[in-house]
Amino acid sequence: MASDDKPVCRGDWHPRQSSRSVPSRLDVRDGQVRAVADDGAELASAVFSTLDISARVGSIPRRIAFPDGSLFETTDNGAIDDLQLANGRKRAGLIHGLERFHPRLLVFVVAVFLLSGLVYRFALPVLVEVAVAVTPPVVPRLMSVSTLETLDRTVLGETKLDEGKRLAISDGFGRIAAHSARGPSAYTLNFREGGAIGPNAFALPDGTLIITDELVTLADGDTEMLVGVLAHEIGHVELEHSLRQIYRAAGMAGLIMLIAGDVGDSVEDLLVQGGGLLALSYSRDAEAAADRHSVELMQKAGYDPAAIARFFEIIEKKLGDTSGTTILSTHPGTPDRRKAIGEYEAEMRKKQAVN
Repeated sequence: MASDDKPVCRGDWHPRQSSRSVPSRLDVRDGQVRAVADDGAELASAVFSTLDISARVGSIPRRIAFPDGSLFETTDNGAIDDLQLANGRKRAGLIHGLERFHPRLLVFVVAVFLLSGLVYRFALPVLVEVAVAVTPPVVPRLMSVSTLETLDRTVLGETKLDEGKRLAISDGFGRIAAHSARGPSAYTLNFREGGAIGPNAFALPDGTLIITDELVTLADGDTEMLVGVLAHEIGHVELEHSLRQIYRAAGMAGLIMLIAGDVGDSVEDLLVQGGGLLALSYSRDAEAAADRHSVELMQKAGYDPAAIARFFEIIEKKLGDTSGTTILSTHPGTPDRRKAIGEYEAEMRKKQAVN
């Protein structure tokens, strides 16, 4: 045991069954743990083994109960831990150890990440396919109308293409749409000035297609190539890639909202305010499938099946996009896509020759 008058800590002493508080100190003298008032008067004293010391929980004040029923209370948890350790007790109690380590919280976090990964990998694709299968036509129509209105209000502008160019592209579009699975009445072509979007063409879930003036300018008179790009976008619609991407994003957002406890107006925002649609990028498989669809549709309409490959050639030469496909790529690289289109077109030609 420690020698005479070894100070431990300061705190407040409370008499038995009284709310009175006396500023005091805790010290050790002659083998006794004592509560001593500031004027030196001994308030309580006992051997360490008879003291009842509360367990440490965070920064909650500790209570040392003396055999006479009085209490000494202090916020100096470290000093009490040292006192216990010096007298053969563990520094901190089990409760404090659990409070510091949070093993259950760690297990919960790991479980949440594991469950989320399993849902995303296995359950979500199945749920997406079910959602696509049961989606009534009005839903993609609402999404598309809202998205186009938002884009027209914020990004896109009125087309400045002359009527002759628009008519030539529209005629080509009509030819490929006539050979599509949904038929020409399922698609509407819109011309817009791209603004921040630049040279682009994209399809909304209901079959609304938009082509920008900048893309037409980039094509430099190659109308057949533009028709090939539009055939690619028809592929996205017919293969329902946009709808799948939206439901996949909604599934992850829904999971996050359920964990966070907020499911307010998010569903309505998703279905009606579809402005985030264009931020959803297609996967490698989806882009490759749409490329093949373009080859097939162009062949049926009597165009050059590999016309869309010229689009990727322009991107390489004029925009300097020569990135290849890597394991971390979300999209197939431009040169790889052009090569794959050529290979698929040759494969289609062989099949046609055999038949």
